[in-house]
Amino acid sequence: MALEARPAMLLSRVGSGLIDLAVGAVGGLVILVPGLALATNQAQSAAVMITAFVTAMVIIPTTVETITRGLSAGKVATGIRIVREDGGPVRFRQAFVRALTAVLEVWLTFGAVAVITSLVNARGKRLGDLLAGTYAVRARGSEAALAPLLMPPDLASWAEHADIRRLPSGPALHARIFLGRTGSLRPEVRDQAARSLAAMIEPYVSPPPPWGTHPERFLAAVLVARRNQEYQAASRRRETEHEEAERMRRLPYGVADYS
Repeated sequence: MALEARPAMLLSRVGSGLIDLAVGAVGGLVILVPGLALATNQAQSAAVMITAFVTAMVIIPTTVETITRGLSAGKVATGIRIVREDGGPVRFRQAFVRALTAVLEVWLTFGAVAVITSLVNARGKRLGDLLAGTYAVRARGSEAALAPLLMPPDLASWAEHADIRRLPSGPALHARIFLGRTGSLRPEVRDQAARSLAAMIEPYVSPPPPWGTHPERFLAAVLVARRNQEYQAASRRRETEHEEAERMRRLPYGVADYS
């Protein structure tokens, strides 16, 4: 279920790629130069060269994108991020496929294949993105503050008595972002996303909402009720901690209250 984040511009991707190529080259040289200096025969020199190239082309980009969930030095500098088709963060498999494919389309062809593929794809995907199921989105400036959610009046009574279990962070975050961007989505995408998110969250809510409830209103009611529950729980914890601190402060030094 994609929320259609804005794809990154080709110029930004090219700039990001050039920076990442430079970073990878430096990492490879760190291994290559001392390795060749220490090598005593042709076989060792060949092994050092292969290790350096694999590190620069595959290991460094895969490791960085996996750890940062889609970022790199070049992507941070140009304000873009790699995400999955559903808008989620990339994982090792996607990062590895992208890095492995980049050996051909970026390193060996000086980026020509990647640029051509990006130009003919609607989302600017290169070959590695097509194989990994990812694409580049604009990260900088895309995290604008979302408008606060309000409880739909017709669902207030239901939400007050509903048992809302702890929601997985992924669907909850996607639902919050979706509700903050409904006005920018095409009607068919908006409807599909609302129904998909509601189906993902409904198993964590009992009883289900009244028959005929619109998916967007259901999502808003659940998120508002969840927010209120978390706020009340945090308030109770603070009150308990304050009362405990006051009780301990009133005790004489060295005297414990075991009542």
